[in-house]
Amino acid sequence: MDCIFCAIAAREAPAHVVAEDERTIAFMDIDPLVRGHVLVVPRSHARDLWEMAIEDGDALMRTTRRVAGAVHRAFRPDGMNLFHATGEAAGQTVFHVHLHVVPRWFGDAFRPPVVPERGLDGDLATPAAEIRAALETGDLA
Repeated sequence: MDCIFCAIAAREAPAHVVAEDERTIAFMDIDPLVRGHVLVVPRSHARDLWEMAIEDGDALMRTTRRVAGAVHRAFRPDGMNLFHATGEAAGQTVFHVHLHVVPRWFGDAFRPPVVPERGLDGDLATPAAEIRAALETGDLA
């Protein structure tokens, strides 16, 4: 497997590591959106959210919360974005699941690609029912 995040987790590739534990590692993004942009990844390779073990997801969120708190204390940003992309259509470019911790300041240049899809019919009941039915199957993907 040729995965840069696996190599970083194994300490076989250089990175500015800010936190790590048995299941996760957090390091500075080499192409930061803003100062203080950190990536948090599980040590075990999982291509995306659908492949990640539940235990790794739990650990990923715990480390992300810890790192986001440290970023907040270190830089005192006006806000914080946490984001993840699963799949190419969502913007995933490194195919090892990861979360971005991005401190935000009023006036910074980063603009997340969040644009509400206007003109939908406003029916929330139908998709809610479809999601509840899918949850009953217990499957992740």
